Amino acid sequence: MFKHTTGSRRLAGQLLRLLAGATLVFGVAAANAAIKDTKHNLGASNGVNTNFMTSGTDEICVFCHTPHASNTNVKAPLWNKPVAAGSSYTTYNTATSATIDGSVDMSGVSLACLSCHDGTQAMDTMINKPGSGGYNAAGSVTGGTWSGARQDGTGKMINAGEFIAMLGTDLTNDHPVGIQYCGGGVSSGSASTSAASTGSCRDADFNAPANGLIGGARAWWVDSSLGTTNTREKTDMILYARAPTLTGDAMSGNYQPFVECASCHDPHSSNTTFLRVANTQSAVCLTCHNK
Repeated sequence: MFKHTTGSRRLAGQLLRLLAGATLVFGVAAANAAIKDTKHNLGASNGVNTNFMTSGTDEICVFCHTPHASNTNVKAPLWNKPVAAGSSYTTYNTATSATIDGSVDMSGVSLACLSCHDGTQAMDTMINKPGSGGYNAAGSVTGGTWSGARQDGTGKMINAGEFIAMLGTDLTNDHPVGIQYCGGGVSSGSASTSAASTGSCRDADFNAPANGLIGGARAWWVDSSLGTTNTREKTDMILYARAPTLTGDAMSGNYQPFVECASCHDPHSSNTTFLRVANTQSAVCLTCHNK
């Protein structure tokens, strides 16, 4: 009988990732298709997205981004929507699973995704609406008419049939976000962003993240089977830097890599579920999890 050692499990995972990579390489061009041809195009007459669309504007990017007067209270680029407080969400943590470790901090970029995907506000709620004179710091809707089966008639996302894009505010049945990567983060480092926490994973069940200085700050990612090793690319699992406050932990205040919604999902990808790589042979899972 074959004995499943840690080394054999690691080798099996590597072989699966290589197999997935051979299958996935042909999908890279499709992953770079235009945002207008994805479900994140909510504008009128988009011709593609029949799930959600509004007659309020035919613009595309404005549902998430604005070139001026963006929401600086959320860690997302030029964000054009109000977001809920992190305390609004019930997170996946030790109350859900006794095997989970690492701090959970719902103050990161995942709040941007949840500003639509928690179903609490209309998807066309914007801080800076198209055109001149549309600014409202609290956010307001475009005033258009919504169509599509996966919204409630006012533009709030709902689940329909077998689709569960609306996650709600109880995230205990979803993959953890706002949580330190690799079982409580990496094991060494300092509080400086340029030399922060570059040690090994605390939990050997995770693949060690790659890291490097980008724009003078430390960045982390996990190399997928696509692309170049030790080079951060859109097809890698992207991790997000944060300096958590941890009672009695030597790494308290040191920058650590965190898992967010955008670690696995690229909102601009043409992949049906916006995954950074297709999950053939569980390629997304096995990029991070050493199983």
